[in-house]
Amino acid sequence: MVHEPNPARAHGEGGLVSEISGWGGHPRIEARETRDEDLERASREGVLFRGLGRSYGDASLPARSGAHVVSTSRADRLISFDAVTGVLRAEAGFSLAELNRIFLPRGFAPPVVPGTQYVTLGGMVACDVHGKNHHAEGTFGRHVRGLRMRVPDGRVLEISATREPELFRATQGGMGLTGAILEVEVALRRIPSPWLRVETRAFADIDALVSGLREAGRHSPYTLAWSDTTARGRALGRGILITGDWAEPGAAPARAPVFRAPFELPFDLPSGLIAPWSIRLFNSAYYRLYQRARSGIAHPRAFFHPLDVIGRWNRAYGRRGFAQYQCVVPAAADAQIVRRLFEILGRMDGASPVPVVKDFGAEASGLLSFPLPGVTIALDLPMRGAATQALVDRLNDEVAANGGRIYLAKDSLSRPEHFRSMERRLPAWNETRRKWDPDARLRSALSVRLLGDEP
Repeated sequence: MVHEPNPARAHGEGGLVSEISGWGGHPRIEARETRDEDLERASREGVLFRGLGRSYGDASLPARSGAHVVSTSRADRLISFDAVTGVLRAEAGFSLAELNRIFLPRGFAPPVVPGTQYVTLGGMVACDVHGKNHHAEGTFGRHVRGLRMRVPDGRVLEISATREPELFRATQGGMGLTGAILEVEVALRRIPSPWLRVETRAFADIDALVSGLREAGRHSPYTLAWSDTTARGRALGRGILITGDWAEPGAAPARAPVFRAPFELPFDLPSGLIAPWSIRLFNSAYYRLYQRARSGIAHPRAFFHPLDVIGRWNRAYGRRGFAQYQCVVPAAADAQIVRRLFEILGRMDGASPVPVVKDFGAEASGLLSFPLPGVTIALDLPMRGAATQALVDRLNDEVAANGGRIYLAKDSLSRPEHFRSMERRLPAWNETRRKWDPDARLRSALSVRLLGDEP
């Protein structure tokens, strides 16, 4: 089915300059954000696209204060779906939440999902998102069959692994800097039911937790671990291993899961409420709650997107916001790298209430895609000014020295010299970007900070 643009919405709205930010609330910038359901028309200006604003740092912010950015959230039409092959085509602003609501009860699931469902298909490609099944299914880009894009010279192209393959690879994880994604074609997977069978198990320290995570990945399609960043001594990095798989119909509820609108935090809580002392209390209670092994059937949102049960949960960090930090290190070469990162967190008061540890499989084909074989750690760090910057610098020293890298979709504090030293594929990506956009018309606050673009 094909929908035509609604003339009443085709010219966008707003256009007034206002303050916007990524999900972490840092940095904040003045920008002229417009919404347009006709992305082909909106992309003629060569302006940066922004989805639902769920990248944490500055990836979806314009290159300079007052500049224009287009929200894709109104371009959310489902264009086609083949129930035999599971191949779906939709506009770039079609959200994962809508995909879940429509297709899970019909026996199809997205092949890869990030930690929130409030993201768009275009954003999932631009960040080449990964999920709890990366060790088995790779990144989202592995399952993308094709893209419709406005490239910086003004043409609209259909690209894929065989049509303009370098541009296709550079766009996966390219943070929206290689062109404007208009439509996405992706293969969904069949599932036996929309519910999940989930098990949890506690581990006494980070070494045992990482070992348990790797072992679980041999037989579970979905794995991750929560780890206590405030534990010290012999309990350093203790945590909870969580595994899951789609439940068979006989074990799952007969009814379809209901996706209710979440309770929403109505305002920013006082900055400083989420601090090392409160995180220590929360982490200790959470670890004790799950010390005994558990198993059961879970709602897909509770398993894949647990933080989505509270709308605008980022307001809990207050006006100062927080920095998300996610790195991956090739831990197979040195199993102690992960322990050293946790020791740095301990020495520098790097408490995080929802730290996630995950093992990754093979490196993706995207030229700047984040994952590589190893262990990834994701942290929410309350913004403490220079102390948070110093912590990120020290973590990046260790990550860079050991062949790791950072996730651009979450970054806001890394320095360009760290990024360059981590990213051996950057020259190839720069070459492709220059080929399609020699004047760097498409820029963002992130590209100014890390790639040296002019504001």
